[in-house]
Amino acid sequence: MADNHPSATGDAGPWRLIPAILAALGTLWFARFLGPVAQGETPELVVPWVPSLGIEAAFRLDGLALAFALLICGIGAICFLYAATYFRGDARLGSLLVILVAFAISMLGLVTADDAVTLFVFWEATTITSWLLVGFDHERPAARAAALQALLITGAGGLALLAGLLLMGGVAGGYRLSAMNAAGDLFRDHALYPAIFALVILGCFTKSAQFPFQFWLPGAMAAPTPVSAYLHSATMVKAGVYLMARLSPSLGGTDLWISVLTPVGGFTMLLASIWAVRQTDMKLLLAYTTVMALGLMTMLLGTSTPVAVAAAMTFLLVHAFYKAALFLAVGMIEKGAGSRDYPAVGGLAGAMPLTAAVAGLAALSMAGFPPMFGFVGKEVIYQGTTGAVTVAALLANAAMVACAAVVTLRPFLGRRTSPRAQPADPGWGLWLGPSALAALGLAFGLFPGVIGHALVAPMTRAVTGGPMPVELELWHGINAAFLLSLATFALGGLLYANLDRLRDALATAEPRLPRTEGWYDAALAGCLAFAAALTGAVQNGRMTSYLRTTFLLFAALIWGALVIGGAMPRPMAGATSLVDWAVLALICASIVAVLRTSSRLTAICALGGVGAGIAIIFVLYGAIDVAMTQLFVEVLVVVFLAIAMARLPRMGPPRFHAGNAAVAILLGLGVTLSALAVLSTPLDPFMSRFFEEKSAPVALGHNIVNVILVDFRGFDTMGEISVIVIAGVAAIAALRAGRRAAK
Repeated sequence: MADNHPSATGDAGPWRLIPAILAALGTLWFARFLGPVAQGETPELVVPWVPSLGIEAAFRLDGLALAFALLICGIGAICFLYAATYFRGDARLGSLLVILVAFAISMLGLVTADDAVTLFVFWEATTITSWLLVGFDHERPAARAAALQALLITGAGGLALLAGLLLMGGVAGGYRLSAMNAAGDLFRDHALYPAIFALVILGCFTKSAQFPFQFWLPGAMAAPTPVSAYLHSATMVKAGVYLMARLSPSLGGTDLWISVLTPVGGFTMLLASIWAVRQTDMKLLLAYTTVMALGLMTMLLGTSTPVAVAAAMTFLLVHAFYKAALFLAVGMIEKGAGSRDYPAVGGLAGAMPLTAAVAGLAALSMAGFPPMFGFVGKEVIYQGTTGAVTVAALLANAAMVACAAVVTLRPFLGRRTSPRAQPADPGWGLWLGPSALAALGLAFGLFPGVIGHALVAPMTRAVTGGPMPVELELWHGINAAFLLSLATFALGGLLYANLDRLRDALATAEPRLPRTEGWYDAALAGCLAFAAALTGAVQNGRMTSYLRTTFLLFAALIWGALVIGGAMPRPMAGATSLVDWAVLALICASIVAVLRTSSRLTAICALGGVGAGIAIIFVLYGAIDVAMTQLFVEVLVVVFLAIAMARLPRMGPPRFHAGNAAVAILLGLGVTLSALAVLSTPLDPFMSRFFEEKSAPVALGHNIVNVILVDFRGFDTMGEISVIVIAGVAAIAALRAGRRAAK
């Protein structure tokens, strides 16, 4: 149940605080834009990237991007400080901080990108860095399996997202997201809208763990506690929610949007609330409540009303504050008491009063009790929902109350129970950050208008294009939302009172219930079985099989180009001389000798005859340099192979293989027809004139072929020489190893 901490000692100097300091400075830098963005300004930075394709490294800071940037930097500073203390003395601390910083940079690029291709690049960067973070304890099989699961699911969703973004760029005629959002009707009325919607939403659902992909996020709890707090509170898992909000002006509001996002989000939310009650590991319990929160935000964005969007933006901030604080508080319990399994700890309030205060404040916000910011967010949720959506939100919020009670009551009240004899609050590096987050949850609850004006209103305007439809207030009077809040508290209290029975009933029923991740296990097993079968069929250890497959695929490519491209040769006029027929006879005789001989040495020499005939053709057409190269290569090949095969036994009488003959004829005929097709095409002399004009004055050489190889294709030639050198070194090493083995 505990994070894995090797005893190896690493450098614990002040350098470990540098990432936290940089993230804090980043928070202050982005905070400079709160006023201008609240007034409607949107600072931009555009750097040309691939102008020929209309791709720019464009970044734009509107209300939605600014809120995420502040969360990424602010909570990042807290998690970096926490990690520097949590892993102090661990030799892996440096690599952990480097990956965390790389992940933070990737997230910042993702949320501020105003170019679809730029956004995708950073999207995939978050996938790779989060894979490294989830699998940080790579020596444990569970961590490796969880990292692979997260990588495969989010990576596959990323490929779908790329296809969707490219389709959007094709429809819009450019890749600027702000321009796409301004032309929303263009997408909603387009014939490709269903395909675009499906691809983009698939990417969002995989990233934000919506059904049927929700299982990867609890599995990612194999990551260390500070990583879990950072990835699963305000950053990675909200990237899908961010993109749904970002593209809502261009893709949202349709019947398809509403009919997919609302039920999927609602079902994910309710399913996660059930399994959250089942958990005894408080970190895993919080992971399921994260899936619950992501489902709630997806459901609200699917509803598409301005009030529901405002509720989603408010709850996004609420969740970031309390969830990061609670994850870090669970890490404090684990450090101070020795376990994060709530049946194993209890009565810790006296020994760990600071941890109890942090967990209590954050849990009150999670449960939505006044005067916490969570209460304000819950009221707005009830204002923005109706009918079945309200009922689903009520049930999920009640489960939130029960889970919050578990985290704040079970570890701290009752009889003292702890794996450690003397539990105590950890040092300041662990309690400072979560204390600040818990305090912010209280401060924004007491003064919700401040964050409403500075962040929630600009976020809502970025999504809906209109003003904030509701005011964030701690007290709206006795209305329907307030009565629903009371019902939430009552139902949540009832769930908590029966928590143990519900948990045990779910544990008993779990083996008989269908596993929602069963499709993933089956798909992964199928892929591995197919790969094993394909490898067994292709990598069979027989060189003739490898050559046959290679030549057959090469022939398929050539014939595909000839047939699909319509490049069949046209009749060509030309006379043939006696020399031409003589060369043809030499080549044909050499081929017959290769096919009929039972001696490997004779076959190799006959193949040299084929090469010599081709060299003569080069000479006849003036390519002296190419002919010399061809001749030297043939001579060396014949000599080397003759030396290698001198000690091999005779092959025996040749046997006819119809399959091999068919492949040879197919490939040879395809190469011949393609060469004739090229020769029958009018020659564009542009390149020839270029080299004729530039060789002497620019490269100072009169031999055009040499100039091309040395100057115009210098890097290509150097690469070819490097390959030859590497092959030679490998051959020498293999010969020496064989000589030593023989001794």
